[in-house]
Amino acid sequence: MRTTGELSEADFRRLYRRLRDTSPGGAARRGALDTITGEHVRAAVREVRSGRTVSLASPVNTRTAPDDPEPAEHRLTSPVGGRPRGSGLEFARDRFAMNVHGDVDSHLDALCHVVYDGTLHGGVPAGDVLSPKGASALSVDLARDGIVGRGVLLDIPRLHGVPWLEPGAQVAAEDLAAAEERQGVRVGRGDILLVRVGHRLRREELGPWDVAGARAGLHPTAMEFLAEREAAVLGGDGNNDSAPSAVHGVAFPVHVLGIHAMGLHLLDYLRFEDLAPLCAREGRWSFLCVIAPLRLPAATGSPVNPLAIL
Repeated sequence: MRTTGELSEADFRRLYRRLRDTSPGGAARRGALDTITGEHVRAAVREVRSGRTVSLASPVNTRTAPDDPEPAEHRLTSPVGGRPRGSGLEFARDRFAMNVHGDVDSHLDALCHVVYDGTLHGGVPAGDVLSPKGASALSVDLARDGIVGRGVLLDIPRLHGVPWLEPGAQVAAEDLAAAEERQGVRVGRGDILLVRVGHRLRREELGPWDVAGARAGLHPTAMEFLAEREAAVLGGDGNNDSAPSAVHGVAFPVHVLGIHAMGLHLLDYLRFEDLAPLCAREGRWSFLCVIAPLRLPAATGSPVNPLAIL
């Protein structure tokens, strides 16, 4: 596990071009989602044994915190004042609003989320797609039929015998490969790769902190592991990117490589604290995974409640 290992911007751009040119999702219509075929889905269904379902989402946060200055807003709109009349028919109704790409709530990043050098994934000019009304292409609507496939959880703190990685730690490709070997599982084409760094557990036990300055995540070179294995989706219990960034001048290099170069939909700020102990007890780290974003045709992302079915 690395705590340092900075890349120059020139080295990063070379890595970017290599992943863009070799990743299976680099030129696909739906990005790396096109690696999930019907055969992959049928095989993923065969992962189900007990039929137990586990949520991989964190509870939606509605309180201001160091990592969430603009929390989700939820309020009851009727009965007015929360007081029913006491007779006749009434409906309890509410209103909900969220900053989808915040640093606490679980969400899916669409392929139009990252603008790099003025373009989106596939070299699409960002100015031709993005407007105040939303995105006319590469939006979360690409995943409107859901993402269903084989999920694989790699537990990096478990590999190193700690409850969580400290903020600033960087997960290398070697860590991912070592976790595979230790857990007896192998990531393959079309898999939904979930990487636990323990971010959520640390927040729950020690309280929130300013994650913009320090958080555990993947080192940019770890994305070569995903490209070699031809993964379809990357998800983490943090932002997937570490902070401080490992690349001078690029704040979110994993997002740039994953979304922009490789066509990966990213899942940020998931919660694995129910799933990881269950996988450890059962001695298996793969399962059927179902991700259903909201039908938001022009959105750059969506809140999600992914499910693992074991």
